[in-house]
Amino acid sequence: MIAEELINHMIPPLKLNDDAHKAMLWMEELRSNQLPVVDKEKFLGLISEEMILEENDVEKLIGDFQLQGTDCQVTQGSHFYDILKLASDNQVQMVGVVNDANEYIGVISIQDTITSFAQTAAVQMAGGILVISMNLMDYSLAELSRLIEEENSKILSCSVKEDDLDASKIKLTIKINKTDLSHIVATLERFGYKIIARFQEPNINKGEKEKLDQLLKFLDI
Repeated sequence: MIAEELINHMIPPLKLNDDAHKAMLWMEELRSNQLPVVDKEKFLGLISEEMILEENDVEKLIGDFQLQGTDCQVTQGSHFYDILKLASDNQVQMVGVVNDANEYIGVISIQDTITSFAQTAAVQMAGGILVISMNLMDYSLAELSRLIEEENSKILSCSVKEDDLDASKIKLTIKINKTDLSHIVATLERFGYKIIARFQEPNINKGEKEKLDQLLKFLDI
């Protein structure tokens, strides 16, 4: 998925001469606490409900606020991974989209992006999830794929995160197209891989559901 496919055309931009009262009405109608601000087809940033409430002046013009997320814009061909990273780095809920001429063409809601991600085949297809701890220098997706495919399984998706306690290590999360991971785990451990968490779909009990929620939180999705 790329940026132009994720634009929410139902979210209108505010202009500098709009007032805070208009912004609050739109936010209430759209059930959003942020809105984009545009001037002469240029994305200027975002204004939030919190900013307006702090000022306590609904007649104040949008142009008189110090906007946030002034650099939170992507080109229409940007991948959704880059969009999520930009939003996370700047702690915003929306990202502006511009064309090759740097003209504003719309805004992406991070919630919409997450929803689109949740609808991908990798998420929707049944399977199990493994989290593996390893040295960064030992990471080889090709080798992992070979071992997993020898168990008649496939990797549906993967993500890599640096270990917070050791920059030389990573936590690799992979989703596999099988819910019974016992044979795969045994194979990987036989080849020296350290499995630190596993999540399987059949008969999910309360404890496993809590673990799955923790994993999604870990992945920031």
